[in-house]
Amino acid sequence: MSTSQEEVEIVSAATATHDLHIDHGTTQDLDHLFALWQEQRDPGAREALVKRFMPLTRSLARRYDRSSEPFDDLLQVASVGLLKALDRFDLQRGHSFPSFAVPTILGEMRRYFRDCGWSVHVPRGDQERALKVRDAQETLTNEHGHAPTVSQLSQYLELETEQVIDALQATQAYESLSLDAPRPGGEDDTITFGDGMGSEDERYELVELDVTIVAAIRHIPARERAMLHMRFVEDLTQTEIAARLKISQMQVSRLLRRSLDQLRALTRDASEV
Repeated sequence: MSTSQEEVEIVSAATATHDLHIDHGTTQDLDHLFALWQEQRDPGAREALVKRFMPLTRSLARRYDRSSEPFDDLLQVASVGLLKALDRFDLQRGHSFPSFAVPTILGEMRRYFRDCGWSVHVPRGDQERALKVRDAQETLTNEHGHAPTVSQLSQYLELETEQVIDALQATQAYESLSLDAPRPGGEDDTITFGDGMGSEDERYELVELDVTIVAAIRHIPARERAMLHMRFVEDLTQTEIAARLKISQMQVSRLLRRSLDQLRALTRDASEV
């Protein structure tokens, strides 16, 4: 997110928080609690400050409730940001704590989505750009009442069109879906996404083998081709073949063995060509 966009987000969050009329207590009470925490590390003071500013934290967490992440997880991340803000805040600088805490909490939540929310690994630069585009989509949709085009996103974010398209594709890697999940819109809930995936057809290999063998078998003598047909197509035994051809079973065995050796040699030569 660019600096200007971060400022807009922070101001927007602070304004929304102010509109909630959250009671943070009097300035004297807060100064006293911060002094106890910063000077004496009083855990009771820190706990009181956390309770005071949890409504602010909760309102910021709800800004990201549009994601698929459970709200309890979002609130936990925002609470970590609140604790970091409490530990880093310097009362002597004269700034109000909410104005310091808002960017700290939002930054913690952006880091969470960048580092922990993706189902598959995506380079950090692509992650950050994807989140920029997603936030820009929501902003422009709220402003114009319809989803923005790629050109509008490109102009708004000052990015190349190809970068916006890549970011939109990267957002698809944020969430994954189990192949065992039922396919929506189907009459049968037992049909899953995995059922719709293609698989390798073993018959293609058989077609290739058939073409190879047909070409090779033409080099085998006619009588031996007939014997191969009787043995492997008609499924006759060697004794039955011998009776049909009026030769001995031993001759059938020898001729079949020789024919198979010839076929192996011919098909091996064909595969090496």
